[in-house]
Amino acid sequence: MVEGIPSIWRKIPNRYRLEGNVCETCETAYFPPRVVCPKCRRKGKLVKKRFSGNGKIYSFTKVYTPPTGLELDAPYHLAIIELSEGPKILGQIVESDDKKVKIGAQVKMVFRKMKEDGNAGLIHYGYKFKVID
Repeated sequence: MVEGIPSIWRKIPNRYRLEGNVCETCETAYFPPRVVCPKCRRKGKLVKKRFSGNGKIYSFTKVYTPPTGLELDAPYHLAIIELSEGPKILGQIVESDDKKVKIGAQVKMVFRKMKEDGNAGLIHYGYKFKVID
């Protein structure tokens, strides 16, 4: 068995489809999905929710010294994205110049390569974000 494969399959709904959940009681949306609504506790009823991937930059930083495996991507922007449905998530900003990356800029989710496993040859894909004009 290749190391890390079981965790890949468990993360597919989150990483590939931007799937979380929403509490029908208080209407709060969560990403990644929660087992229990932090606000309503047992009174809340959580249902699956596929987010649109549209949102805006809430905060951001530019990474010059990346972690192992992302050296070729540096420098790049990491941002907290506030999705139009409410949750805030962390994501890399791609295909956007420095002038476009600013707080409040509108973004959309794009599907991109995240990393490669050297010996196993697995390529991991997932969500990143792109500033829209």
